[in-house]
Amino acid sequence: MPKIKTNRAAAKRFKKTGTGKYAYHKSFGSHILSTKSRKRKRSLRKNLLVDAANLKAVKLLLPNG
Repeated sequence: MPKIKTNRAAAKRFKKTGTGKYAYHKSFGSHILSTKSRKRKRSLRKNLLVDAANLKAVKLLLPNG
């Protein structure tokens, strides 16, 4: 039986936390920042946790951690 492969695109975008949840970075925070408000840029710095509705899909993409 072959090994299960990790989806490399997902591995670069999601990271498993210590409690077993998955965190990711928000998009739109890297360039053209002059048009975005301070509050918006500040919120883009934070990591978010994957929602329960999408958790099953992320776990399938990342079988080894």
